[in-house]
Amino acid sequence: MTHNFLFGLITTTTLVLSTFSLKANAQNLSVNKNEITSYAQALLAMEPARQQAFGEIKRIVGSGNIPKIVCHEPNSMNSLPNRARDIAVNYCKQSQEIVENYGLSIDRFNRITMEIPNNRNLKQQIYETLVQLQKK
Repeated sequence: MTHNFLFGLITTTTLVLSTFSLKANAQNLSVNKNEITSYAQALLAMEPARQQAFGEIKRIVGSGNIPKIVCHEPNSMNSLPNRARDIAVNYCKQSQEIVENYGLSIDRFNRITMEIPNNRNLKQQIYETLVQLQKK
């Protein structure tokens, strides 16, 4: 797994995390193997859409910086041109559907995302699952 791919997955997670409002703190979260697999599958499924959306937005915006897009905060997209805003909104909707299609609620996905930086074991399990899924 390349560094760029891992960076993309982290970016995807961050974008999706920002897509939905967080309702609870994820400290001491217990995550089972099925949830880890579902989480990793959702990340992998979101990655092509993330790359495509980012590429399209970058082409529209140009060489300037793309503003931070927070899906549950529509004002964060106000500085984007209309077409780029439409792409961002579509990506946000698509990401939510992907997470739910892999059997996780948005709240659960976000709780896992919040736990990763604080839980080295969980982070390692997700990484190993991502590697295994990539090999298939």
